[in-house]
Amino acid sequence: MALRIWASSTANALKISSASRPHLTSAFSLSRCFSTVLDGLKYATSHEWVKHEGSVATIGISDHAQDHLGEVVFVDLPEPNGQASKGSSFGAVESVKATSDIYSPISGEIVEVNSKLTETPGLINTSPYEDGWLIKIKPSNPSELDSLLGSKEYTKHCEEEDASH
Repeated sequence: MALRIWASSTANALKISSASRPHLTSAFSLSRCFSTVLDGLKYATSHEWVKHEGSVATIGISDHAQDHLGEVVFVDLPEPNGQASKGSSFGAVESVKATSDIYSPISGEIVEVNSKLTETPGLINTSPYEDGWLIKIKPSNPSELDSLLGSKEYTKHCEEEDASH
């Protein structure tokens, strides 16, 4: 809490605001808790992200989620060729703080699993949107993406969730 107050007062003192610099556009936003939220991705309220490219969707957990989890020490992921169902758990992430189920934001066939996470689960902490992705699926119902949040909506969701805790 003290860090948030300090950061907020520092930002105010430095007059940091994206509104004061409309000519600067970025590919990400920062919520008040300083988690990175990337534009161009879709987000579930359970803190998974989806990047849909062509016939494949890559799924991972958000920077906000990994920040709250703390240091990730183990990842339990499914085997390729299985099925993921929207809203159902497909694996788990274990951190020094807790173990959390990972829920699929969309349904489809699992076509690839990030095997790097077996040896280096901390990639989820250091690179949640790049090297720390979890699974790739072939969506069975691409319209499910429409029910997910955009970056601005997800940032607002995280801020409201953090304020309620």
